[in-house]
Amino acid sequence: MKALVLAEKPSVAKEIARVLGCSSRQKSYIEGPNYVVTWALGHLVTLAEPEDYDAKYKTWSLEDLPLLPQRMKLKVMKETSHQFKAVAHLCKRSDINELIIATDAGREGELVARWIMELVQWRKPFKRLWISSQTDGAIKEGFRRLRPGKEYDALYASAVCRAEADWLIGLNMTRALTSKYNAQLAAGRVQTPTLAMLLEREREISEFQSKPYWTVTAGFGTFQGVWRLRDDHDGRLWDRAEADAAAARASKAGAAKVVNLRTTERSEPHPQAYDLTELQRDANRKLGFSAKQTANVLQKLYEAHKLVTYPRTDSRYLSSDIAPTLKGRLESVAVGPYAALARKLLRAPLPVTKRIVDDAKVTDHHAIIPTEQFVNLGALSSEERRLYDLIVRRFIALFYGPYRYDETSVVLEAGGERFYAKGKTEKDAGWREVYQGVSSSFDDEEEEDEGAARTTEQKQASQLLPPLAVGQTVSVKSAASKELRTLPPARYTEASLLTRMEKHGLGTPATRADIIEKLLSTDTIERVRSSLVPTGKGKQLLELVVDDLRSPELTASWERELERISKGQADPAAFMRGIREQASKWIGQVKRETKDYKPHNETNSSCPECGKRLLEVKGKRGKSLMCPDRECGYRRSTEPILLNKRCPQCHKKMEMHDGKAGKYAQCRPCNVIEMLGDKDGGRMNRREQQKLIQQYSDSAPMGNSLADKLKAALDKKTDS
Repeated sequence: MKALVLAEKPSVAKEIARVLGCSSRQKSYIEGPNYVVTWALGHLVTLAEPEDYDAKYKTWSLEDLPLLPQRMKLKVMKETSHQFKAVAHLCKRSDINELIIATDAGREGELVARWIMELVQWRKPFKRLWISSQTDGAIKEGFRRLRPGKEYDALYASAVCRAEADWLIGLNMTRALTSKYNAQLAAGRVQTPTLAMLLEREREISEFQSKPYWTVTAGFGTFQGVWRLRDDHDGRLWDRAEADAAAARASKAGAAKVVNLRTTERSEPHPQAYDLTELQRDANRKLGFSAKQTANVLQKLYEAHKLVTYPRTDSRYLSSDIAPTLKGRLESVAVGPYAALARKLLRAPLPVTKRIVDDAKVTDHHAIIPTEQFVNLGALSSEERRLYDLIVRRFIALFYGPYRYDETSVVLEAGGERFYAKGKTEKDAGWREVYQGVSSSFDDEEEEDEGAARTTEQKQASQLLPPLAVGQTVSVKSAASKELRTLPPARYTEASLLTRMEKHGLGTPATRADIIEKLLSTDTIERVRSSLVPTGKGKQLLELVVDDLRSPELTASWERELERISKGQADPAAFMRGIREQASKWIGQVKRETKDYKPHNETNSSCPECGKRLLEVKGKRGKSLMCPDRECGYRRSTEPILLNKRCPQCHKKMEMHDGKAGKYAQCRPCNVIEMLGDKDGGRMNRREQQKLIQQYSDSAPMGNSLADKLKAALDKKTDS
């Protein structure tokens, strides 16, 4: 008899099969003496669509809402149905007596497998492979310690509740808003309160009234001091005359007396290991990666390269069973720029403290750290290399001592005015040694959403103070006031938005990046440089949704309840009853609403089919104009397609246009026009158009410029 192993992806299945000694490769599985390893392709099964319950729901209608099936149906996803059939066939084999779930060790991975099991009606025993890395050693150890599948029933129940709640809330609210206002308006359990936070920040910015204030700085030769009224004052003066007078009095005095001097030894412990959200924040701040980009690159490091542990974790601690492996992990990363840093630690026992290892603070998975896999840095892409660098340096820093320095504070008095100066003297670089020579920016990691700008005193750079003593007199070399202005709260970056989402319990480490991307793809927010800004559509959408759905508190309470369900501490049925009641209540409120929706992107162009004003929308291929009426469906591009065909005069890319005689390429500046093979006239269908674009892509000689001919000649030479 054999065990059927179900992995989440073909790449993972291939590695598991190799480790288990399975070598007979078939189209949809790999077989060995004791195991048959097959795979899903992500989700093979999903929740049924409304039209699967009744064909009338294919047409969106406000009158048909709310849609509240008492028992949610499952269906096989059409695009991966071939693989589902293959898995179902394997499940029915008489020589298979056990299933081993080897999908990702998390809530979503559990759902992938259990929904397949439900549709194939699996009734035989099943076990769970639960591992935190994809190395050969981890896979072998995981199969030695397979857990009973029933241990994860509560996790599965939580995953089902989350999926069904998102369907009931998201689908009902999206259909209701879209049907009522005849516009593509999407709302959801997590994305709407996230949008509300962005709009609240935008409101704070628009209502903010900047005011001038003044600071006074005095120069004492080798160092500077900032004026303050008293110890707890922020150093800002709201009257220019007062500031000028304070500067004049200090300058007139000519000398300042040291009235207070204090040196304090300070230390900063090492930063903790990464969970997914903290890594996404750091990668956004330091590398400019989006949250989704970080998640994708991290998945490759985990799955393809096997260099890091399980990515979708919410813990920043390690479990005690990992402690014996820490030296081996350090040895594996002791290459290239990390060699000297790691070898320094390997000479002595590692200082493993509660700040690093704490079982009580590890949930399903420990923090993200390197595996014991040998590292070939040259095999990594630029993105993978940079993200891996963050993870490795953070891991090495765990075992370095605290950063220690002496901070000297001095208060000087000149002409009755008090000036404050600070200086820092490093005693031990500690963990900061790991970041020397790289952009670590630990000094500037205060959250961007803290409101007003930092005060002048906070901005005062670290400086080296000369030897001073209380009662000593120093010369006042200069004293001057400076005008500044109060600043509004900063717009959210992805890093600061992730922090707020985490603080309010919106989403999970695994879903927050997708929520941000969904808001971007539905044109409710947009990226403006490094900031996230609500669009006109987003602002109107929030005015139209029910008040409760905007509140992060309600969604956070749902997240807490889902967490309790996953631990077997709450009733899934009671949770779903509450969701259904909420969905029904909100649909009633949408039906009674009397507000109007005016598209923010309406143009002066009319639809040639129905006469309605066209909307300008952004897509992967640039801007296009589309009819707001979903039943009409008219759409056309606003920007001409740029071909790789070059102008014979200026050698710039030419535009593709549609004329009476057919498709033609045009260079507007030179007014050069060339026909594009459709000389018989008439409209070209989409396939022909794509073929034409492909013809003039980078893979083929383009136009008749000198550069094109050289390229063609080089390609020909390479082929021969």
